[in-house]
Amino acid sequence: MSHYEERIEKDLSKIRQQLALLASQVASALTDAVHALLADDDPLAYATILADNRVNAVSNELDRMCNAFIGVHLPSGGQLRLMSAVIHANVALERVGDYAVTICREAVRLARPQGTMAREIELMAGESRQMLQQAVTAFVEGNADQARATMNIADQVERTFDMAFVDLLAARDDFKVQDLFAYLTVFNSLERVSDQAKNICEDAVYAVTGEGRGPKFHRILFLDEDNSLLGPLAEAIARKNFAQFGEYHSRGRRAGVCTPHTLAALQEVGIDLARHQPQALGRHHQELASYQLIVSLQGPVSSYVEQIPFHTVALEWRLAQSPGEDADLRPLTREVSALVNRLMATLRGEESD
Repeated sequence: MSHYEERIEKDLSKIRQQLALLASQVASALTDAVHALLADDDPLAYATILADNRVNAVSNELDRMCNAFIGVHLPSGGQLRLMSAVIHANVALERVGDYAVTICREAVRLARPQGTMAREIELMAGESRQMLQQAVTAFVEGNADQARATMNIADQVERTFDMAFVDLLAARDDFKVQDLFAYLTVFNSLERVSDQAKNICEDAVYAVTGEGRGPKFHRILFLDEDNSLLGPLAEAIARKNFAQFGEYHSRGRRAGVCTPHTLAALQEVGIDLARHQPQALGRHHQELASYQLIVSLQGPVSSYVEQIPFHTVALEWRLAQSPGEDADLRPLTREVSALVNRLMATLRGEESD
């Protein structure tokens, strides 16, 4: 190894050590913040808030080291990707430190959590801390496979958040309004930790393989009255045109029947629903919470769903075309297709006509 290569490796080693130091401080801050909340330990909460100044100092130094490395060595290829990834991971970790401070500020305002609230805070904190630890390890070790596997924990954290949100609403009469908002802030902060950990995982994969973030995958549920035409039509169009970008389902308020005329008319415009079996919407919250979007093609979503999950976006499409029994379905198909295309363009960040 040449003297120049030794110098590069020495500087990279220092950057990795600085990143590991930052991650360690942030993890400690998060652990202390949760403990301060669960133990009603105000001195620890205030000490953790003050300690965020050290986190910021380490983060600033890491940023300086990365920029100095780029300026001195003019890296390319894998080294340049690594610097870009470290800069992004630095931002993610600094934000996790901010979430710990937010939890501490709520901790000094709240009484010691009891019962279900305490258990769910502890559960969600454990999941988020585990994900953050695994993400940082994968990044520092340059392990893309571990990074990819760790990303899956984010889905579990989101499910825990949805469960906590439902329980919080169910117990709202037992809390003051300000306490409800404080608990929601705590749960949201813990979930954001997992989001930042996922970002670190994506940066790790990029640094090792050069693979950028792929298109976001969406789960979308289409609703109509009896799941015999409108919902299945939107589902089929989305699946046909955007299969790689999402998973699509449809349900009805009740389960109707697809008439032979409907099936034949749709077949003429390239939509095959011969195997479709109309299904009624289930009421289980966890099933609904798995969808990022719920789209109603007949009336408001709230008329189908008693409580829209926290992470779910509800949309209502008002159709100009009427799905009559013997109507020409070509105009309706074009209208639904245009709405599906516009929705997917929005989700993908594209301009739509």
